[in-house]
Amino acid sequence: MPHPRMVINRAVLAVVGLVFLAGGVWLAVTHASWAPRLPGWWPTTGPHSALIDAKELAAVRTQGWWTPTITAGSITATVLLALWCARQLRSGFRPLMALPTPGTALRTRALEDAMTRQAVAIDGVARCRTRVLTRPGHLRVRLHIWLQPTVAPADVLPAVTALTDHTETALAPSDVRTLVRFSTRSHPRPHLR
Repeated sequence: MPHPRMVINRAVLAVVGLVFLAGGVWLAVTHASWAPRLPGWWPTTGPHSALIDAKELAAVRTQGWWTPTITAGSITATVLLALWCARQLRSGFRPLMALPTPGTALRTRALEDAMTRQAVAIDGVARCRTRVLTRPGHLRVRLHIWLQPTVAPADVLPAVTALTDHTETALAPSDVRTLVRFSTRSHPRPHLR
């Protein structure tokens, strides 16, 4: 299951992409040689015309709802984009994770370091990168383990399973989900000069 923030980011990118695609199609269609054959309701622009006619814009501005609506919409869009950007920048913040004992907490960075050290201590593991993502009551652990060239994943899987089971037991009330990814380091090749 993808991370919720990833889903939101992709949805925002898709919406922005569709808006730009629609604008590009509209510009391509209205300035093409077959633009005169478009239906009468299709908005077209001339070489020296604006998207909104000045007379229409002046007529709309005399309405009482125009200025407050545009102002409120602009402020709302600006605040939402600022919050979204702040949320993206905040992803580097490493939160504290509450432990079962009252008044105790653990930094996710400390858990990452401990799991990395234990994983590297397993025979056949060349290196490991651990990432811990937290939500209230939920914990997601991602282990990327690089194996030695002659080691198969089945050789280290029991030890990695024991490591993840130990982590889940230590963080018992939290729902812990672990994703393990194995990669193999290639054999060093001799270089000829």
